[in-house]
Amino acid sequence: MTVKLHWFLPTYGDSRFIVGGGHGLPAGSAGGDRDASIGYLSSIARSAEGFGFTSALTPAGAWCEDAWITTAMIARETSNLGFLVAFRPGLVSPTLAAQMTSTFAKHAPGRILLNVVTGGEPAEQRAYGDHLDKASRYERTDDFLTIVRRLWNGESVTYSGKHISVENATIPSAPTPTPPIYFGGSSPEAGPVAARHSDVYLTWGEPPAAVEKKIEWIRALAAREGRTVRFGIRLHVISRDTSEQAWSEAGRLLSALDEDTVTAVQSGLARSESTGQARMRELHEAHRASWSWKDPHTLEVAPNLWSGVGLVRGGAGTALVGSHTEVADRIEEYKAIGIDEFVLSGYPHLEELFWFGEGVIPELTRRGLYRNDIRPAPISTGTPFVPTAR
Repeated sequence: MTVKLHWFLPTYGDSRFIVGGGHGLPAGSAGGDRDASIGYLSSIARSAEGFGFTSALTPAGAWCEDAWITTAMIARETSNLGFLVAFRPGLVSPTLAAQMTSTFAKHAPGRILLNVVTGGEPAEQRAYGDHLDKASRYERTDDFLTIVRRLWNGESVTYSGKHISVENATIPSAPTPTPPIYFGGSSPEAGPVAARHSDVYLTWGEPPAAVEKKIEWIRALAAREGRTVRFGIRLHVISRDTSEQAWSEAGRLLSALDEDTVTAVQSGLARSESTGQARMRELHEAHRASWSWKDPHTLEVAPNLWSGVGLVRGGAGTALVGSHTEVADRIEEYKAIGIDEFVLSGYPHLEELFWFGEGVIPELTRRGLYRNDIRPAPISTGTPFVPTAR
């Protein structure tokens, strides 16, 4: 069985260096040297489409632009690429969310996928008017997704939950096909909700042994619900013709950081309620005593798995670093323990996409792990982005 590949749209800006932002960090903390214009983001999306990626993930949060509006605009600039839209359940009503999804599916059939982000940052949630605690947010997500799925099935829904109630809710038309739900969460509260509702359970890039334990946990919970779940992983990539070139690039990214910046970012991330974020921090904190700013290998937490990104970025904090063959090896290793979908990114997102697409994808294809079934039609709209030398 082949894997599915997804790329990432940096709607907060892009750079040749690591761009911060994300979980536990304040609004406005992200931003890079390249503006996240529709022209630039569309160039990334069209390139991902050309390599046969299933979708592009659009993030949600106070630190980036709105995912729904951005993807709706970029969808017109592509022909077949899907969009994995991150959204926060409870910040809009489930009826409106179901309607928005259905409308997107009507105009871009089969090209909408949903990444459910319950939210682990109390300060950010309060900024949006949400004052529930973490356990209650997962309870609300359960209510929310129950209603959304019933509306997608074409039902008229009257539902009274602990946090959400609707009466005679309907939407104009049910999306066909039904959008898949991608859901992540490492806390005890997250597991049962993921088991009941997710089509794909997502984990951040932990070492294979830790990921395998997560898969076993969710698979067992899903079996109790009479369901099966697929599994995906969120990773950055630094792939080059040789291993030495890849680690040299990791070293360049590391050398651009300084202790004060890392300390400030980690202080913010430490306030996050996200269990997954805590696990990301633990990966590089375990190597803190042996860090060397001159040697990126000191942050290698498993073969070819580098935790340096997480020094200044919330959320996904690890990258696969190595030659194209080594990166393919690691993907095959994750595939062997049950990971079927890979949500990838790199700095800058346009150039790193080509390193991966022209280097790793042929190797995955040779091994029978990947097949490009997408043949995009010519696109005549939009303004291509051409990066300038720095």
